[in-house]
Amino acid sequence: MRVLEQAAPLAYQESYDNAGLQCGNPQLEVKGVLIALDCTPAVVDEALAKGCNVVVAHHPLIFKPLKRLTGANEVEQTLLKAIKHDIALYAAHTNLDNVRHGVNRKLADKLGLQNLRILDPKFGTLGKLVTYVPPTHTDAVLQALYDAGAGQVGNYSQCSFRMDGTGTYTPSADTNPFQGTPGQPETAQEQRVEVLLPLHLQGAALRALRQAHPYEEVAYELIKLENVHQDVGSGMVGELPEPLPPQEFRARLRAALGVPVVKYTEFAQPIKTVALCGGAGSFLTGKARAAGAQAYVTGDLKYHEYFAAEGQLMLCDVGHYESEQFTSEIFRDLLTSAFTRKFAVLIAETLTNPVRYDF
Repeated sequence: MRVLEQAAPLAYQESYDNAGLQCGNPQLEVKGVLIALDCTPAVVDEALAKGCNVVVAHHPLIFKPLKRLTGANEVEQTLLKAIKHDIALYAAHTNLDNVRHGVNRKLADKLGLQNLRILDPKFGTLGKLVTYVPPTHTDAVLQALYDAGAGQVGNYSQCSFRMDGTGTYTPSADTNPFQGTPGQPETAQEQRVEVLLPLHLQGAALRALRQAHPYEEVAYELIKLENVHQDVGSGMVGELPEPLPPQEFRARLRAALGVPVVKYTEFAQPIKTVALCGGAGSFLTGKARAAGAQAYVTGDLKYHEYFAAEGQLMLCDVGHYESEQFTSEIFRDLLTSAFTRKFAVLIAETLTNPVRYDF
C-alpha cells in the first residue's frame, strides 16, 4: 500500500471516488498479487487458482455505499468471495489518473507522444513551508524536508529559497535554548528557508522539520497556495513526432491500442497535438480544444457530446476499457521494482471488459 500510495497518493483522488484498501487486513502477509482493471468473481477465482491473496484493480469494487451484503449482485458476490477466502482488494482509481506517471502517461507512451504535460492541472494541492534556521543547520534541515517530499518543482528537485536575517527571543526559565541564556533577551543570526510542499505530505514534513531543527520550539508557517500542480491533474497533452493525416492517426490508434473500432468526428487538418484522457473523459473536451489539440482521445462519449468538437478537433472514442487497458502494466512495474523476488506479481488473464463487437 505504501508503494502504491507513494506513486498515486489517495489525496489526489476525486471527491466521488473510493480508492484504497477495500477489504482485507492491512497487516496480511502477501503471498501473491493479481492485477486487473476490474475486480469480478472470475478475477477472484483466478487469484485463488494462482495462489494470490491480494487483488489490485484500477476500478474500485465498492464505489457506491453498500446497505447490505447478501450476494444479491455481482459486487456483493465478489466481495463475499474475497472475504471468505481472505483475499485483500485494493484499488487505485482517479488518484492514479491524476498523477503525471499514471494512466494517461501510459496511454500517451503507447501512442508515441512527446513533450507531455497535464491537460487540466489541479489547484490547491500545494503549500509553502517557511521556517527559520541557524545557518549551521540549514543544509541538514533542508535535506530532511527534501527526504519528506518537499522542494519538488516539476522535474527539478531540492528546490528552496533562503534569506539571511536576525531573530529575537527571550527564553523562559524552563527552557534549554540552543543559543542564549534563560531570562535574557537574545538575538540570533538565522536564515529564512522556504520550500514548496504537496499539502498531503505536511504531516511528514513537519515531523522531519522538528527532528532536524536544533531549536526546542520551531517557528514555521504553512501557507496554502493557489498555484497549479504541474504534475497532478486530469488528462494529458503531447505531440506526435510528425503530423499525420486524420485517417493515418486513427490507424495509429487502432494499432497501438489493439482496438477494433474508433468512433470519431470529422476533421480535415493534420494531427500533431493530441490530448487524451483514459476512461470517461468528455468533461475535458473544452480543455483539449483550449490546449490547441487537433485530436482528443478518450472513451464513453455520448451522442450529444460529440457536438462539442465544433469542427475544431477530432474527437476519438476508443472505449473505456480500451483506453485504460495498460493500467495493469503500471501496477506491475511499481510492485516488481519495489519487491523483487518477494512474491509473484501477475496480470490477470480474465477479460473484464463487458463490451463485445460484431463486424
